[in-house]
Amino acid sequence: MNMKLAYKQLFYLFIGCSIVYSCSTNTIDNPKNNEDILYFPPLNSNDWETISMEILNWDTTAEQDLYDFLDVKQSKAFIILKNGKIVIEWYGNGFDATMNHTWNSAAKTLSAFTIGIAQQEGLLNIDNSSQNYLGANWSNMTNTQEDAVTIKNHLTMTTGLNYNVPNADCTEPEDLVYKQDPFTFWYYHNAPYTLTHRIVEGATNQTFNNYFNNKIRDKIGMQGLWVPFGCYKLYLSTARSMARFGLLSLNQGTWENEVILSDIDYFNDMTNTSQNLNKAYGYLWWLNGKSNYRLPGSETEYQGTLIPNAPSDLIAGLGKNDQKLYVVPSEDLVIVRMGDNANDSTFGPSGFDNQLWEKINAVIN
Repeated sequence: MNMKLAYKQLFYLFIGCSIVYSCSTNTIDNPKNNEDILYFPPLNSNDWETISMEILNWDTTAEQDLYDFLDVKQSKAFIILKNGKIVIEWYGNGFDATMNHTWNSAAKTLSAFTIGIAQQEGLLNIDNSSQNYLGANWSNMTNTQEDAVTIKNHLTMTTGLNYNVPNADCTEPEDLVYKQDPFTFWYYHNAPYTLTHRIVEGATNQTFNNYFNNKIRDKIGMQGLWVPFGCYKLYLSTARSMARFGLLSLNQGTWENEVILSDIDYFNDMTNTSQNLNKAYGYLWWLNGKSNYRLPGSETEYQGTLIPNAPSDLIAGLGKNDQKLYVVPSEDLVIVRMGDNANDSTFGPSGFDNQLWEKINAVIN
């Protein structure tokens, strides 16, 4: 009897050890890979972790072809982040990592983010008339026409203002003329966008620069500044600062453990189709993977996706002379390109986007 009891105890001990060993083995064999954890570079530091193409199983034989392409296309800075870590950082044509470059219209994404923060703080509502924050007579429209224009119209390029005026970038009232009702047509019109800075100032009672710096720039370790240029302001920064903002956007408004933009509904609306007139446009963000799109300077609707070679979930800030900020959630990628005009383009999207993604795909696929 004692021998049987001993065997029985030994059997249960074996089973128990097997279960424990099995669970322990699963935990050890399947840890979350370090390269899959989203990394955020420290604030106020030039330190930034890197990860090699070899670890990611990217094609190193296609790397030089990408650099040659960037060089011949007048690029000055190019960065690829994977899960927040730098995989590729390239500079050329007399440019280096310490130099500032203009974002041009890619900076519209900064303004959209800033308005989202002002709304979550209860300082404005994008469904309200922009007249509430700009004051009456900000345009040459009647009071009724002016009152019908909402902040959302400024964010979505659907104000109905006449874009055929002599200077479509100017924000003087005489150049802000009624053409049609809001939400009835989409046209890439810079003047209504530029007014978003004044809208934020009217809502916050501080300069746009100060509000943006306090709420976004300084919180994520960016540098850079808004510089008046003609009728509007341009944002200038290093390529790494643009990459930081891309990383914030990749993580849907949260920087490591600090929530910058907590209104996830606003973030989702900002980075998805915002109206039915141009499916490839959110709140000042360009969107890939939609069935049709419109382009700056044109009233034509084109069929197909904006950048066929790019992932369908790509969102982008796109600026004049091919300033590019690509964010790809499905691949945990942030990609930055700064430089001179690469493809005889004048506004944001261009044929260069598709050409560049052909070279990127050769490396990452």
